Amino acid sequence: MFPSRGNIHIALRLMAILGSVIKGVIQLRDTLTGEEAPFAERQRKSLTNLLEKAKDTAFGKHYDFASILKSDNLTQAFAERVPLHDYDKLHDAWWHRSLEGETDVCWPGKIEYFALTSGTSGSVSKHIPVTQDMIDAIRNTGIRQVWTLAHYDLPADFFEKGILMLGSSIDLEEKDGYAQGEISGISARNIPAWFDGFYKPGKEIAKIDDWEERLQKIAEEAPNWDIGALSGIPAWIQLMLERVIEHHNLNNIHDIWPHLSVYTTGGIAFEPYRKTFEKLLARPLIYLDTYLASEGFMAFQSRPNDRMAMELIPDEGIFFEFIPFGSDTFDDAGLPREGVKPVPIEEVDTETDYALVISTCAGTWRYLIGDTIKFTDPERAEIIISGRTKHYMDVAGSHLSVDNMNDAMRHLEEKHNLTIPEFAISAEPFEEHFAHRWFVGTEQDVDKETLRESLDAFLSEKNKNYRMAREKALKQVYVEVVKPEVFYEWLEKNKKKGGQIKMPRVLKGDQLDDWREFAGFTAPATQQ
Repeated sequence: MFPSRGNIHIALRLMAILGSVIKGVIQLRDTLTGEEAPFAERQRKSLTNLLEKAKDTAFGKHYDFASILKSDNLTQAFAERVPLHDYDKLHDAWWHRSLEGETDVCWPGKIEYFALTSGTSGSVSKHIPVTQDMIDAIRNTGIRQVWTLAHYDLPADFFEKGILMLGSSIDLEEKDGYAQGEISGISARNIPAWFDGFYKPGKEIAKIDDWEERLQKIAEEAPNWDIGALSGIPAWIQLMLERVIEHHNLNNIHDIWPHLSVYTTGGIAFEPYRKTFEKLLARPLIYLDTYLASEGFMAFQSRPNDRMAMELIPDEGIFFEFIPFGSDTFDDAGLPREGVKPVPIEEVDTETDYALVISTCAGTWRYLIGDTIKFTDPERAEIIISGRTKHYMDVAGSHLSVDNMNDAMRHLEEKHNLTIPEFAISAEPFEEHFAHRWFVGTEQDVDKETLRESLDAFLSEKNKNYRMAREKALKQVYVEVVKPEVFYEWLEKNKKKGGQIKMPRVLKGDQLDDWREFAGFTAPATQQ
């Protein structure tokens, strides 16, 4: 039986009222929220809670969390007693026991999920533990970000629309005693029942593991959805929008989703994608950045700002430490040198890159997540992700961060009227010294030598370390122009298309060799 026109009218009216109510609640909550305690104080409380809950685990007993909790200076005692860990160190000593089914290893109970990630580095998947406490923390942080929408001028009916979340498959791989998959799939599998009506593409489509099949199904179902917001990594969201537009022969995505207003990005800087992304729209969206990694939901953009800076969340199961990143604190492999110490949040500045260290309610303890951050507003604990500890290009002392690289690509776009959604850089020997080779992804015809000169001049002006390197051991810079689809085809070849996967910005070793062969640069030849 089909509903009558009167019933449809009533349903639509109720939805409109619901949207107004939700917007009103969000605005009221924002008005009533009082001044919160300082970040450092909230972090000490978080650390206390983490240590208290984990003190009877194998890890907690080994490092005597009980005595740390009695210390006069909790954070100092914690840093002195518990060493820094990278993935290999934590996995080999502790996490492998959880994978084998042991309980109470680094966090109370049995680990039911492991997030698989190779990030932008190696090809072997890491297994990051995901506890129910972490799933709850991720959900709570997501809800907190929704509350911040009061800072944006959104119509009431926005809160009635669907949210298309393009992550990895929620059809997780069931192993002996646990399930594994990417964090976006684990999170989507655990969304609350009340959110099902808003969540698109829905769990049936989200179960499809094959990227192309899932993309096609989304395109076919698109007319049935009224999407207000998108969430996902820029490259894959862009490919999805292009598929929907092509499938329905549209001018832009707003032809089919007229109420689309917000895009929540994350995982990689959005700016390289903005120009091509906005060609798919009738009007710009509100862009919000997030910092959701396999290890936890660490930060989100809580207010409008030009740099899309994100606020670290101090009281949702994560304790943060900040280690100044440089050649005196980290070696060439991106690992910390002996004796490095974290800087208290009260002493951070806006000029320094900091390697981020986290301890979480999933049993990661003083864990180097591999990202570097910069503070844009220390009082608000607002940050941007500036790079990766292993993805700095520091050959010959050039010290290029991913942030520097992104800025250089934006300069090339503006100076030469280009669109550059993807790029990568490598280093190679050159006449007993070194050279940089850039792989610049653009559809447009452009002279490589012109790009090389502009790129080199920009970096020499903006980065004194690069300028000094060019005067010494960095003897040459090359530029190769590559079609953007080659980057995506290479990722697909390595079974890394969709989900949380993004293009590595710095290519080294076997990964570089594989890329050169695939893209047709089989040897570090001289500039043509």
